[in-house]
Amino acid sequence: MKLHAADLVARKGQDPIAMLTAYTCPVARAVERAGVPVILVGDTVGMVEMGFESTRDVTLEHLEYHLGAVRRGAPDTHVIGDLPYGTDADPDTALASARRLIAAGADSVKLEGDKYAVIEHLVANGIDVVGHTGLLPQTAESFAKVGRGEAEARRIRDEARGIQNAGAFMLVIEHVPYELAGRITADLAIPTIGIGAGPDCDGQVLVINDALGLGDYWPPFSKQYAHASDTILDVARAFSREVASREFPNNIIKLTGTGRG
Repeated sequence: MKLHAADLVARKGQDPIAMLTAYTCPVARAVERAGVPVILVGDTVGMVEMGFESTRDVTLEHLEYHLGAVRRGAPDTHVIGDLPYGTDADPDTALASARRLIAAGADSVKLEGDKYAVIEHLVANGIDVVGHTGLLPQTAESFAKVGRGEAEARRIRDEARGIQNAGAFMLVIEHVPYELAGRITADLAIPTIGIGAGPDCDGQVLVINDALGLGDYWPPFSKQYAHASDTILDVARAFSREVASREFPNNIIKLTGTGRG
């Protein structure tokens, strides 16, 4: 059963919320079958799937395409769509962008930083919003941990409260000290989802490519549950070798008597 924004808020302080990214139909289908309640179609797709150097190269059209694929694969999962860089620059622009993501298949949208007026405008117009504080990939100059100094930690805590007060129903906290994330989680009435923010958040999100071990580099706060890049390399080498020796397709098991041979 699909969880809606109110259902996720009700999970605050209850069982931790698992969230994975997905960008394709078969991956989304597998994530839904596994019972993961929330999928994020993030602008990370630009870096992990599209070969861009930055998430800032991702467009609304890119997100619409991937949202459609994910929705077809996971019709009964809450899907969050990222608002790409620049598409939430002001309240009216953000509303037009958010409506496009909702039409493409999102149940809610996520945006980065202290855009309180934007969040308020979206919520007033019936859009469920997920906030994002801590490290903000769309505008960060580096991917180092943030919030280690007292002043910066205070700013992030204030930003988290502002995002909640503007009407967001959930908050992603990225790459901050564990203690800071725990204090923010205790401060807020809405669930927090950590990524590189420690165990005290109300849930955790992981980029599916990182979890699969797909790629050449993974953030230090991720975990590789498999090493899919190695598997792809092995398969490609085996196929190439069999074609060169003419073993393939002669080694395919033929089906007879079934109408499919």
